[in-house]
Amino acid sequence: MKAKIHPTYYDDAQVVCACGNTFTSGSTKQTVTVEACYKCHPFYTGEHKFLDRKGRVDSFQKKQAFAVKYKATNAGKKQKGNKQEKNVKSLRELLGE
Repeated sequence: MKAKIHPTYYDDAQVVCACGNTFTSGSTKQTVTVEACYKCHPFYTGEHKFLDRKGRVDSFQKKQAFAVKYKATNAGKKQKGNKQEKNVKSLRELLGE
């Protein structure tokens, strides 16, 4: 490794939050300013809420219910006409192996 190319590492760097909380951590800067920390972030304070954006869960459940109903009503039906099922050959059969 080359000498004198790495920044100075500070073991006792001060981290200052916007809420006023301060604590020490390791960093290449002596002071670090952050917007949210473990004392004010909603996830850690218990105020974190999961929002259902535009009813996506409800619309998904409606689609699933419709699919189940559709499968139940159309289970015995086949396509119009008496078409025979095609024999689909595998790649190995097509190559003659």
